[in-house]
Amino acid sequence: MRFAMVGVLNTAFGYALFTILSLSGLLPQVALVISFSGGVLWNFMTHARLVFDTRGLGRLPFYILSYLVVYAFNALSLEGLLSMGVQPITAQGIIVLPAAVLAFILISRVLTDRFPWQQEV
Repeated sequence: MRFAMVGVLNTAFGYALFTILSLSGLLPQVALVISFSGGVLWNFMTHARLVFDTRGLGRLPFYILSYLVVYAFNALSLEGLLSMGVQPITAQGIIVLPAAVLAFILISRVLTDRFPWQQEV
C-alpha cells in the first residue's frame, strides 16, 4: 500500500513534469528523458525510505538500472503510440499504469532482494 501511495506521488510528479515540458514545446522523447532523469533520485529516496525502509545509497546503481529498463519500456511504448497518431500527453497517460507495475516489480527486487510475490525469508 505504501508503494502505491508513494508511487502515485512520484508518478504525478513525473507526469506533471512531462506535461509541462511537452507544453513548453519540447519533443516528447526529450521531455521523457528529462522527466525520468529528474525523478530517479527523488524516487529512490522516497521508495527506499518510505516504502522499503532501506538506508544508504548502496542499491542506487541497481535502482538506476531498473529505471533504465522502465525508461526503455516507456520510450518504446511512447514511440509506438505516437506513430499510431495518439497525442503525446494522452499516450504518456496510457503508459503510466503498465510502467508503474513494471517499476514496482523491479524496484521491489532491487530494494528488498526479492520479487513482490515472493515471501520474506
